[in-house]
Amino acid sequence: MRFVIIGGDAAGMSAASRARRNQKDLEIIVLEATGDVSYSACGMPYNLADPERDMDDLVVRAASVFREKQGIDLRLGHRAEVLDRQAKKVRGTTSDGSPFELGYDKLLIATGANPIIPDIPGADLPGVVALKSLEDGRRLKQLLAERNVKRAVIAGMGYIGLEMAESLNERGIPVDMVKPRAQLLPWMHEKLSSMVQEELDAHDVSLLTGQRIEGIEASGDGLRVQCTSMELDTDLVLFAIGVRPNNELAKQAGLELGPGEAIAVNPSLQTTDPDIYSVGDCADAFHVVTGKRVWIPLALRANRGGRAVADHVTGSDVALQGIAGTAIFKVFGLQVARTGLSLKEAQDAGFDPLESVVFTRSRAHRHPGASQIGVHMIGDRKTRRLLGVQILAREGIHRIDAAAVGLHAGMTVEEFHECDLAYAPPFGPTWDPLHIAAQQVMKQF
Repeated sequence: MRFVIIGGDAAGMSAASRARRNQKDLEIIVLEATGDVSYSACGMPYNLADPERDMDDLVVRAASVFREKQGIDLRLGHRAEVLDRQAKKVRGTTSDGSPFELGYDKLLIATGANPIIPDIPGADLPGVVALKSLEDGRRLKQLLAERNVKRAVIAGMGYIGLEMAESLNERGIPVDMVKPRAQLLPWMHEKLSSMVQEELDAHDVSLLTGQRIEGIEASGDGLRVQCTSMELDTDLVLFAIGVRPNNELAKQAGLELGPGEAIAVNPSLQTTDPDIYSVGDCADAFHVVTGKRVWIPLALRANRGGRAVADHVTGSDVALQGIAGTAIFKVFGLQVARTGLSLKEAQDAGFDPLESVVFTRSRAHRHPGASQIGVHMIGDRKTRRLLGVQILAREGIHRIDAAAVGLHAGMTVEEFHECDLAYAPPFGPTWDPLHIAAQQVMKQF
């Protein structure tokens, strides 16, 4: 049997490695359009903060290891362009322009997501960048090394945008962040979001809300950015306004698409063609709280999904659990995390949500080194089910994992409140901040 994988990053190479462990004689071919496989994309903002670090430090495993130690036929510079489901063939072009055609028995589409670059004048100018692939990271690192970047503009205020604001700030580069919406993190409770904004203000990151970049032009040695109601002079523009699933192959082949036009898959990661699988940032998933399809690109899901596909291809009965959308990131000294639904998402899903917002201490009373920790918890009035949690802290942010487990287990707020969470003075008060937030929701039932 021939197992062909399109895409050689987290999901694709996890599937290839697991399939090889499961079945030694399986023919495994990986087609990767770029020259890179198996790297830590999430580490790029932190790498960019350090001029001395090589971007290739983020490579987890070299292509030669997959080929020589695991016997995986890994073909770099092979871009898949046409998927013929009837003939069970993939056609495409190599980096030198040569066409190729390859048959398959089982196929995995793990093509990831592409950064959103608006169709505006000047988006292709030197100094205008996005950050998604390792090659993007190399280009940006080279640009910072060779160009005298004195100021930067970041379009968007999501995870990558906020991490890059800190990264550039550490290199002494002032940052203007531009976004159309008024609230910094619209999914986050306003009290917590405002604290993130205060942290950015404290580090002289300029927040320009209600602004959209409408055009960019060369200006002297730098760039001039035309926003909705102002102009900004800068040396670097980073678009961090989000990503779209790379679904072109699936769309061309007539496979069903789900939310956000991600490739729709069942719990075994099969598309509407049972011989074709999809996983990673290009595929959808089921939410553990709502049971509905969602598109939330997550690194752990990509790795776990790749392993699950390999198990299914090699004969195991696999049904992968859904996701809770658990995410974590830092903004200078602040740690931010979420899992499950926001208040609006809960309302949109048909729940009758109740919420609590509590601010307490990260350590026991009078224990030195304590800082404030904020918790936003959401429960359903009718079923009393736990629906979502957000945390803002300077330490102890991994409490979010307890909330994620509660969501996966389908706990009520009362059941979660009864969980035996760890206590010692250096790590938290006797009643954990999550306990206190649960108590405040329970009072409203």
